[in-house]
Amino acid sequence: MTATNGRPAAGSDTGRGPGEGASRGAGRDDTVAAVVRQWRSVHPSLDTGPMEVIGRINRCAALLQQAEDAPLRRAGLSRPEFDLLGALRRTGHELTPSELAKETFSSGAAVTKRLKQLTERGLVERRGDARDRRVAHLRLTDAGRDLVDGLLPEQLAYETAVLSVLAPEGQGELAGLLAELLGRLEGRTGALRA
Repeated sequence: MTATNGRPAAGSDTGRGPGEGASRGAGRDDTVAAVVRQWRSVHPSLDTGPMEVIGRINRCAALLQQAEDAPLRRAGLSRPEFDLLGALRRTGHELTPSELAKETFSSGAAVTKRLKQLTERGLVERRGDARDRRVAHLRLTDAGRDLVDGLLPEQLAYETAVLSVLAPEGQGELAGLLAELLGRLEGRTGALRA
């Protein structure tokens, strides 16, 4: 058990350093563990437990982004481009650029740049709004729909292979924990920025 100051709680016999209780950090030797050890030597009184979670989430995200999703790369798509195409496919109706930005957690400028490339490739088409010429409605072309439908099973198989280092029950547990964290963070976004 870890006390709030990062040191083992009284009566704990883990024999591990601060933040390395049985439930977190035990027996791990990854890049984040090395960073945590270094911080503990500099600031031994601080609880580095949050680094063990957030640092690992960030490191996993960075490594997954570096891998660039092999099936998508072979199709000449980036993950953000595929996310735009996927949003148009899964919602099943036309979306405006601002709706696409919201669906994909992207900035308006990033969506505009990606849409230009996808439109030039013939995967997305624009339709002007009859009432407001400033508004565009976007939908997949037949080629775009075929590309998404062909890539999705291959991409899911790739992601399954990436996660295969975890047992199925571990994957379920991780998904549940991440869903809980994400749900709470999405509900507190304004408070976290303050």
